[in-house]
Amino acid sequence: MLKQEPEDGQATLADPHFRADVLTGLAATPRAIPARWFYDRRGSELFERITDLPEYYPTRTETALLERIGPELGGLAAPDAAVVEFGSGSSTKTPILLRAVQPAAYVPIDISGDFLRQSARALSADFPGLPVYPVEADFLRPVPLPREVADLPKLGFFPGSTIGNMQAFHAVDLLRAMRDWLGEGARLLIGMDRIKPPEILIPAYDDAQGTTAAFNMNLLERINRELGGDIPLDAFRHRAVWNADAARIEMHLEARRAVNFAIGDRMFHIPQGETIHTENSHKYGPNGARMLLRAGGWTPIAEWTDPQDWFALMLCEAQPLRRAP
Repeated sequence: MLKQEPEDGQATLADPHFRADVLTGLAATPRAIPARWFYDRRGSELFERITDLPEYYPTRTETALLERIGPELGGLAAPDAAVVEFGSGSSTKTPILLRAVQPAAYVPIDISGDFLRQSARALSADFPGLPVYPVEADFLRPVPLPREVADLPKLGFFPGSTIGNMQAFHAVDLLRAMRDWLGEGARLLIGMDRIKPPEILIPAYDDAQGTTAAFNMNLLERINRELGGDIPLDAFRHRAVWNADAARIEMHLEARRAVNFAIGDRMFHIPQGETIHTENSHKYGPNGARMLLRAGGWTPIAEWTDPQDWFALMLCEAQPLRRAP
């Protein structure tokens, strides 16, 4: 049963937050645009293609891990809970969790409205007795949950190591916000990518087929299309680098030559070799992951990894906050 589904509409005016982030980010030093703006419909479709690439280990590793631990999750989740998924995308991993915990409702949250509604329709058809309440929202800002799930216990689901896209202080802020939205006593199942050698990490973000490069370049196409930009696409190329000091993969758009362009009435000049920083993907060791979660108000209560220890799923609880050590 699909609930609260707005009808698909025509293209709307550019998101003012998108415009503000792009203009501010391109004027900054160093230049950077938040990774959440990758996910228009085309970007979401490209990311789904990335998850099937041979170099991109996170999706298949996490999916296999979810399949393995499903029976345990069924006993650890509250009965009749509402599963709230942050950044649901195509919800490809979601059926595994739903079959395991048999929730009372499912709330997918995603910034790409068309993609969200399409995925919600498909999932609702696969689980015809399950109420589905899609919420089109940027979960980096306050998210009002549907009133239909207000009195249900909550199980948050945040797969894909999306938490790694944020710097630690932003990640902590988000985890605290999730705690507020889901409520004390809620649980959160979160995926976190582990630190690995660069020869494994870099190809996962710079594949031989060029799909990740297209995903990165689509951000410039979106700027041109939605914000009235005239960025020459052939002036930029995709770069992925491992930053060992920060324990993260970084994605950049590098200027192949000195380039001038406009976005609306704003002019920009980028010298040859300078980059626009578009994404981080932080990797966490076991202790760093637990510390991050505790700083965000979540107490780890269970943890699982794959045989190679490449990826971890952690189940946490929003326990009462302690006022003393």
